[in-house]
Amino acid sequence: MSLSLDALRAFVVLSDELNFGRTARRLNVSQPALTKQIKRLEEEIGGRLFERTTGRVSLTAAGEALRDRSRTLMNDATAWESFARQAVRGELGSLRIGFGIATLGDLLPRAVIAFRKAFPNVMLEMHDLASQAQMEGLLDGSIDLGFVRLPVTAPGLQVTPVLEEELLIAVAHSRFTKAHVALKDLRNEPFVLISNSTSKTFRQHTISVCAAAGFTPTVIQEVSELFTVLNLVRAGLGVSLVPSTARRMRVPGVRFLSISTPAAKWKIGMAWRKDRYDRVRTFAGIVQSIVST
Repeated sequence: MSLSLDALRAFVVLSDELNFGRTARRLNVSQPALTKQIKRLEEEIGGRLFERTTGRVSLTAAGEALRDRSRTLMNDATAWESFARQAVRGELGSLRIGFGIATLGDLLPRAVIAFRKAFPNVMLEMHDLASQAQMEGLLDGSIDLGFVRLPVTAPGLQVTPVLEEELLIAVAHSRFTKAHVALKDLRNEPFVLISNSTSKTFRQHTISVCAAAGFTPTVIQEVSELFTVLNLVRAGLGVSLVPSTARRMRVPGVRFLSISTPAAKWKIGMAWRKDRYDRVRTFAGIVQSIVST
C-alpha cells in the first residue's frame, strides 16, 4: 500500500465536511476526481470509509476509527513540509561564524542582530579565532563563515572585502597630555600588546609597524582581550597599538591617536566555502547590505 498525502488530506477534509461538493471546493479539485481518489483509497485499504446514500455521506466504523489518527498524521505531514521548506531556505540548523579582535566593533554585532531577527530558529555559534585558524576551520568544515585578514588565496573559498581597519596608538590621558604624539616618540615606553597566541597576524602587524617607525617595542605585558589591553593602558602600565574598533569600547581615560603610515591599515573580508548552504550566503548578504549603507 502506498498512501499519498493528497489521499490522506482528501479523507480528512471529507470526514469533516461529509459532503463531496464542499470538500472538492476546499481541495480545489473536481468532484469526480475527489470521488475517484476516495474510492482508490478504500480499495487500497480493503474496506469502505464512507457510507454514501442519496444526499447523505457518513463515516463507517472504520472511518470513525481512522479520522483522528489521520488528522494527526496530516498535521504532522504539514509541519514536516513547512520544516523541510525552512531547511531548504537555510532558516533552520546552525551557523558557525569565526571572527577576530578587529571585527567586534560595529559590523558583526549589527549583522548578528539582523540575522537573528530574520531567522530566529537558526542557532548562531561564534568562534573567536585568528585569521589563520579561521582559514583552517573554513577548509575543514568546523566553521561556516569567517572574517579574515586580506589578502586570502585558497581554492574553493568565496572571499568578499567588507571593511578597512587601521592600527591606532592607545595611551593614557594622565601620562600623555600633548596634542600630538607620534609612534616614534614611544620608542622608550613599555608596551601592552595582544598575545601572539591570541592573534599571530595582529601581533606581527604591530611589531612590523613599530619597526617601520625605527624601533622594536619593549613588551612588558601580553593579554588575550582587547578590553584588558585598554584598561592596563588606562592604568598607566604601558602604551599599546590597537584596532580602531577599540574606540567603540569607550574605556575612559584612554586616548587614541592615528599612525600616519599606510602600513598601519589593512583590509578584512568575509570568507566561506563556495559549496556552503543558503544560510551562509544569507548572512553574507546581510553583512554586505550593512557595509553598503
